[in-house]
Amino acid sequence: MDSDTGHYKRALRAELRERRQNMTSSEREAATAGFTENLQSLVLDLSARSISCYLSARNEPDTRPFLNWATAEGIRILFPISREDGLLDWTVGDGEEEFTGISGVPEAVGTLLGPIAINDVDLIIVPAAAVGEDGLRMGWGRGYFDKTLGSMEKCPPVYAVVFDSEYLQEVPREVHDQPVNGLVTPTRIIAF
Repeated sequence: MDSDTGHYKRALRAELRERRQNMTSSEREAATAGFTENLQSLVLDLSARSISCYLSARNEPDTRPFLNWATAEGIRILFPISREDGLLDWTVGDGEEEFTGISGVPEAVGTLLGPIAINDVDLIIVPAAAVGEDGLRMGWGRGYFDKTLGSMEKCPPVYAVVFDSEYLQEVPREVHDQPVNGLVTPTRIIAF
């Protein structure tokens, strides 16, 4: 890792994290309504019947109302489970139980299907700290999604979910960073 890029990424992540923590509850509620509507539109536009999506933590873009809708629509949802080796496992989960995974984020409880289960979905929805105008995703530094996306033979569309202020002109790039096909914010859906 280029140390300058590393320092810049850490500083940018800290700033983005603080901005998320400082959102008011009414800003958060409005954002959640927008995310839910746009994620639903995306799934319908792609005719996706099987997706992967994360369970949002407290300050993240809230995926939960969208996940409730997808479940009610009979869409199969794979949830990521972080592993010690830096890869992601996947589970369909029971929709009820969750626990805090090894990376400190909420994870679903269910039978583990193995890392290659992700190859069967129509759409991958990923968290991000920021996305640049060139489609480059900056994650939170754990590298799980970069490793997963980088190892896939044929990848379905990958969309990152970020607040409007996290869609940046550019994000710092490192060799392992994986681009996304599009992003969803509370106000828009952008395909790259």
